[in-house]
Amino acid sequence: MLDRKLIVENAELIKKNCDSRGTHVDIDLLVKLEAQRRDKLNEAQELNRQANETSKLIGKAQSAEEREALKEQGRSLREQKDAVQAEHDQLDSQVHDLQVQIPNLTHPDAPIGSDDTANSELTLGKTPIPKFDFQPKDHLQLGAAHDMIDFESGARVAGAGFYFLRNDAVLLDLALQQFAVGQLVARGFTPISTPDVAQTQILRGIGFMPRGPETQIYSLENTDLNLVATAEITLGGMLADQVVDGEELPIKLAGISHCFRTEAGAAGRASKGLYRVHQFTKVEMFAFCHPSQSDALHEELRQTECDLFDALEVPYRVVDTATGDLGGPAYRKYDLEAWMPGRGDAGEWGEVTSTSNCTDYQARRLNIRFKTKGHKGTQLVHTLNGTAFAISRALIAVMENHQQADGSIRVPKVLQPWVGKEVIGAPHA
Repeated sequence: MLDRKLIVENAELIKKNCDSRGTHVDIDLLVKLEAQRRDKLNEAQELNRQANETSKLIGKAQSAEEREALKEQGRSLREQKDAVQAEHDQLDSQVHDLQVQIPNLTHPDAPIGSDDTANSELTLGKTPIPKFDFQPKDHLQLGAAHDMIDFESGARVAGAGFYFLRNDAVLLDLALQQFAVGQLVARGFTPISTPDVAQTQILRGIGFMPRGPETQIYSLENTDLNLVATAEITLGGMLADQVVDGEELPIKLAGISHCFRTEAGAAGRASKGLYRVHQFTKVEMFAFCHPSQSDALHEELRQTECDLFDALEVPYRVVDTATGDLGGPAYRKYDLEAWMPGRGDAGEWGEVTSTSNCTDYQARRLNIRFKTKGHKGTQLVHTLNGTAFAISRALIAVMENHQQADGSIRVPKVLQPWVGKEVIGAPHA
């Protein structure tokens, strides 16, 4: 969340930022309540001071009557102080409830717009869009041909939107994980296998809405636990309420987790098959850094995503995400959209990764700070996240772009050591 003082002193800027991001928060009410809260705080402090002064006079009283009168005065002052403190606390809670609804500030270069139609294309990957001399299949047709994806059994066991991966799809899944983790470790990331659940306060700290009618989160009944939608939640929560040594920054983590999403209201032709499912595996990048490092580190995460998909020989484009599609915590976000030949009538771009610089927005909510030698106090870290591979969507991109006229699928060279073959479904393999 944003600093309260920043909000009050820059109310018009915050209103404009909320408008550009399609968020409606009563900033004027927050400013008014915060002024009342400060008045109550001053009043409580003054009453506390008077009570302390009265307490000091009791021992100097000249008579029992004077002593009792001072005691009564002290009790009255403390009761008044407690009452004012209660009013202060109620106001503080009201201000906080408004404060947490306010999105992060926005990078000045982020395109203004209400949704992804306003995204700005920045660059294309090294691999050109394939030109097939045959009618390409989508990943569901390819999966059926090679006995790789089983939605029917998934629905029978867990309901619609769940699936089984079979045979070579499992090998591709594991190969994508191994390749991504190996690449990230070589770039200084620490590999982490995270829990699949997190407490509600951690989800709120990261910026997810864990409970309520509009949530995309699965919650565990009669507990304070929720299935995580991304390892961003668990990786960010690792340092909640911690102070780290500034010399350790940046801390770069590569998290492997299952991800669970209700995907309410997300049905549609463009979301068919593996594109939008209730469970998938993801390799996630997460970083804690010094504020001066976050812009450069954001570009590093973006380049890492590009390098991974260039290595898969998958066509993609990078877009600068519009303000209305940023999400609350992100200061700036890049999406990497892969070309998916089986999407739509003649192929379409489909999001496969994103990377966000969340500045100190999450760190303030989670109270993650760093200390610097020779400097008093602590500062909030900056946090960043980025998808290496969301396996289900990476599978779509690999299968559809590497399909061949005979119905087989060429395995990208970088995945062959783990898959153990060059082609899936070769006619005479």
